[in-house]
Amino acid sequence: MGAAWRITGFDGAASAVEGDRCMTANSFGDLITILQQRFEKNMPRHPALDWHAVQARLDSHPEHLRALQAMENTGGEPDVIAYDEATGACTFCDCVSESPAGRRSLCFDDQALESRKQNKPAGSAMAMAAAMGITMLTEDQYRELQQLGEFDRKTSSWIQTPSNIRKLGGALFCDRRYDHVFTYHNGAESYYAVRGFRGQLKV
Repeated sequence: MGAAWRITGFDGAASAVEGDRCMTANSFGDLITILQQRFEKNMPRHPALDWHAVQARLDSHPEHLRALQAMENTGGEPDVIAYDEATGACTFCDCVSESPAGRRSLCFDDQALESRKQNKPAGSAMAMAAAMGITMLTEDQYRELQQLGEFDRKTSSWIQTPSNIRKLGGALFCDRRYDHVFTYHNGAESYYAVRGFRGQLKV
């Protein structure tokens, strides 16, 4: 992990429960409050869901709170975008309007990072997602998110890339321009101040 990933609050999510692997919702009271307020402010993202169901899920699966804290602290503004009635599982996704500010200027993966000989970024998007405990969006998931609002109108976000493209040195990213969602390609080793990545977490 690059030092730039250790932004204020990311490691703090772990240190808050250092020595205690049994995390509880009470350890993350401020986070729960933020999530509830965002949930209630953005009901069109989850019109048939009540916060009490989400709260119950978080209470019964506190092991996911550290990842949610990392999403929040890196600027993702996670919110519930899907709910499985059969299992009670809630899917949280980064819903910030522009690509999360705490996850930008990263190349695609560690293979790309190692291939750069000069001007290396602080780290890679895929490795950071893994360290946070979330999964980077696929193209389909990114397009589904765009049905819930307008995202990345000024920025762009790396997405999961098919192995045949990655094998040849490329990686995919998406954005929204002219009221349309576009998918593009770049060399996986490239990085930009206006490109980060969005992730999902199933709780």
